[in-house]
Amino acid sequence: MNEAEREAMISAAARKLEELFDILHIDHQNDHNTRDTPQRVAKMYVEEILQGRYTAPPRITEFDNAQAYDQLIVTGPLDVRSMCAHHLMPIYGHAYVGILPSAEGKIIGLSKYDRIVDHFASRLQIQEEMVKQIGQYIVDMTKPRGLAVRISAVHMCKTQRGVRATRRSRMVNTYYWGQLAESADLKNEFLNECIALDRSAAE
Repeated sequence: MNEAEREAMISAAARKLEELFDILHIDHQNDHNTRDTPQRVAKMYVEEILQGRYTAPPRITEFDNAQAYDQLIVTGPLDVRSMCAHHLMPIYGHAYVGILPSAEGKIIGLSKYDRIVDHFASRLQIQEEMVKQIGQYIVDMTKPRGLAVRISAVHMCKTQRGVRATRRSRMVNTYYWGQLAESADLKNEFLNECIALDRSAAE
């Protein structure tokens, strides 16, 4: 999407939000608190919350696996900020990625995992699909021997409405591929590293 298309989308979305405000009897013309809200919200959705829909996935910076490293690498916690596809409410939490590299393959730049997670989170999502999208993209781009992606997140569609659960109520799910899907020992190693990283981040 080019700049002109993005601006046209923001303007069209702002007009629809103005219509929604009119239906809800929210004064967006005279109330100083909401006068520019439709435009701000439209811009926020296009340029931030849903930007993963309108941009290409991040380019992968590859490094030669010069020492033929073939042991498990785990990185995290990586911030997850997304939006529930069912109620347009925020999803927030952390992701962990485990990679079992190929001795003959490549290793990608560490910051790229953050960018990949952010890209697939920046759209209307359900967590069950997001974890697979992240994992499949990394597999497609790096061809590791095994991979695991774990997300633990709070869903505000549950904490702010409906049952109004506490924010301690989270959803956790994991996507395994290759040798990490086949080996119980590797799964346990990955999960133990996730726990250690989570504790370290909390200190």
